[in-house]
Amino acid sequence: MKIKLHNLIFVAMLVGVVLGLTLWWVEKQNGDEESATVSHIVWWLDLFGPTLFMGALKMIIAPLILASIVSGVTSLPNMSELGAIGWKTMVYYVCTTSVAAFIGLVLVLTIQPGKKAASVETRQHRVDELLELRVEYESVTGLQALDESEHPNPSYRAWLAAREGVKGSGGHDAALIGKLEGAAGRSPGSMFKDDIIKPLLTNPFQSLSANPPNSLGIIFFALLLGVACTVVGPSAEPVVRFFHGFNDVIMRVTHWLMAISPFAVGCIMAGLIAENGPDIFGTLGWYCATVLAGIFVHVGLLVAICATIGGINPIQLFVGLREAIMIAFTTRSSAATLPVTIANVTENLKVSPKVANFSLPLGATMNMDGTALYEGVAIIFLIQIYGGLDDVSIAMTMMTTLLIFITAVLASVGAAAVPDAGLVTMVLVASAVHLPIHYIPLIFAVDAFLDMFRTSTNVLGDSVGAIVVNRLERGRLEAT
Repeated sequence: MKIKLHNLIFVAMLVGVVLGLTLWWVEKQNGDEESATVSHIVWWLDLFGPTLFMGALKMIIAPLILASIVSGVTSLPNMSELGAIGWKTMVYYVCTTSVAAFIGLVLVLTIQPGKKAASVETRQHRVDELLELRVEYESVTGLQALDESEHPNPSYRAWLAAREGVKGSGGHDAALIGKLEGAAGRSPGSMFKDDIIKPLLTNPFQSLSANPPNSLGIIFFALLLGVACTVVGPSAEPVVRFFHGFNDVIMRVTHWLMAISPFAVGCIMAGLIAENGPDIFGTLGWYCATVLAGIFVHVGLLVAICATIGGINPIQLFVGLREAIMIAFTTRSSAATLPVTIANVTENLKVSPKVANFSLPLGATMNMDGTALYEGVAIIFLIQIYGGLDDVSIAMTMMTTLLIFITAVLASVGAAAVPDAGLVTMVLVASAVHLPIHYIPLIFAVDAFLDMFRTSTNVLGDSVGAIVVNRLERGRLEAT
């Protein structure tokens, strides 16, 4: 009997967890020789998982977005149908993203994970962690926040005086710190102009060849091209047939890639756990619990929306999306998962390609429910821990909360659909309430773990949006 793909993926995830924990334990318990062996194994895991499999998925993202949107738009009989699908999709995305951010703020203000973590016994440990993070931050960026004589905190002045000779540690965290520094000092207006408006008007060939692809630019050009083909009419038929055929070819390539997904998923899980281990949750347990609680509440809301408006019950929903959710969980990229999401939604849940080919690429780029929820929780968590220090004189008033809510929603729209993007856009939220960005690295340790859940939530939200719009447009679609 042939084993179904989703069962193979699930088994591979479990095997990856066991292998990852084993490698982490061996490296922790033994000497340099065993550590070198573990590092060699992790290198191979990285080659087969993130490098080859995710690289292959990312390879087809740009052509998939272009082909799917053009074919979707040209499948519609007139512009009124495109407008109906478009505004319903955008209203759904705005509403669910806003609700996700609201859920996160309610939970973090109710549970107060930062205050639970920042007890009398752990407070000094947190401050010591902060100083270590500042050492890494300044050694990587080569910047000094203030001159020793200008800083009002005596302990910080003493630390600055002792900073000479500290070397940058390098690695993934150091790269993230560099990204944070690059995003610091930018206003919401500049982020809107640079990250949303300018990408829309970029040369389409440059958008397609960028790494990662400029999804906004591809979507805008594809919409423009699809509308032009519809307006031109019969003489544009060769172009329309090309993109419809191209879309079918890309989906066939997606099915080929899915055949190797169980092995790749196992490699990704094993490598991730081998590098991080389980110890990271000791000091950030309440924070993780708050984010996960918010995600589960929001998932429950999405399931309810799908059942009441979309007409698909929870069992049908998760069975239909099981491959997409598991790929999203392991790759932590809604963009990389997009080919699988489109295949699942159209083939398993019977959503019209006219809807799926328009709404899903747009959702993978702009609809980030999990990211919006996460960023609000993260910023308030950091304020709860470090509030009261010399450079964190932030009062959690109604206006501060509202500002965090608005900027979390906006930042989630601008977040790229790739791993770690939420950490970078978090700078916008932190800057809005004047939280210094050198506090953000505290949550680096658990970000990859939480990113699995928020990416899966993003993909689920996109899919439910396509289901809901498909149901609302059912009469119009059946008529055509």
